[in-house]
Amino acid sequence: MVEIKEVKSKKEIKEFLNFPINLYKGNPNFVPPLYMDEKKIFSKNYVYLDQAEAIYYNAYKNGKIVGRISGIIQKASNLKNNEKRVRFIRFDSIDDYEVAEALFSSVEKWAKDKGMDTIVGPLGFSDLEREGLLIEGFDELSTFEEQYNYEYYQHLIEKYGFVKEVDWVERKLYYPKEKDERLERLTSIMMKRYHLKFGEAKNTSEFLRKYSDDFFEILDKTYSDIYGTVPFTENMKKMMISNFKLIVDVKRVAVIVDENNKVVCFGICFPSIAKAVQKSNGHLTIPGIFRIFKAIKNPEIIDLGLIGVLPEYQMRGISSALINEILKMLENGKVKYAETNLNLEDNYNIQNQWKAFDSVLHKRRRCYVKKID
Repeated sequence: MVEIKEVKSKKEIKEFLNFPINLYKGNPNFVPPLYMDEKKIFSKNYVYLDQAEAIYYNAYKNGKIVGRISGIIQKASNLKNNEKRVRFIRFDSIDDYEVAEALFSSVEKWAKDKGMDTIVGPLGFSDLEREGLLIEGFDELSTFEEQYNYEYYQHLIEKYGFVKEVDWVERKLYYPKEKDERLERLTSIMMKRYHLKFGEAKNTSEFLRKYSDDFFEILDKTYSDIYGTVPFTENMKKMMISNFKLIVDVKRVAVIVDENNKVVCFGICFPSIAKAVQKSNGHLTIPGIFRIFKAIKNPEIIDLGLIGVLPEYQMRGISSALINEILKMLENGKVKYAETNLNLEDNYNIQNQWKAFDSVLHKRRRCYVKKID
């Protein structure tokens, strides 16, 4: 028999946080989140609780934890889309349908009592969190930004009655064997025509000081209609800036500004810290911190984080300048490849940008939906 407990005590919180670490022990492709960041979800002052509410459950069999899940009512998203949805996230389970059923039923009951009529996921508080269920690419190393899961998760979720809502695809981007020289010329022409230039910053702090306000303005404009997104709050902005200070290297960013130094386009790549975080199970030990800084300074892989273009510039070919800058990051061979992270499968505008590279579609993730009974 499966016992479900709402996570409240320090012991239960520790079990919730440690369960995936133990479940994936020895798996070469699982990359844990930073433990200190995950622990913050249980803080009364957690950054998202001004626009959402959440609940956390552990599942036990014979006194041993065998699964976990979180339910989130993202009020800002429901208001924006006129929906009554609950999101599930941080679903992890042994290969046992009884466990999965008990966890999903608990979230559904909580959500139904709150007036919700639909359950969807895996989706976090916002699209800045890990999201989507991996359904292809189980033999690939996860990026630090996204979640890995076992193949049997899909069976557990679909058996409960979930169906596909959207898919995301991910690609590895390699420097092309034959670079299209027209891209460089097109970039030069576009920059001159619209009186644009690349923004400069000596270090990450200067970059954030000069461009962060414009950066969030563009994100709100360009991401507002993308699946799963929510408006940025001031607390979310502070959290992102804090995270950027840790892993952003100005050599891996590109900012395009107009003649008034207003940002019109940006691209941010993150040095991959997946392997560094793997070795310390997400804990910031002294050796772990050293490995992270080493990965940031000399990355073998870069993860494409965020790309944004002001709407009035989207049809002017400006994004070609960003693609050209990413190509330069791969040109000397020190970086093996770039990973795109999640692109919606029907977002053809972004998909078409990767034609400048030699690319491999190597992962697919899915978000599921189900009406609450």
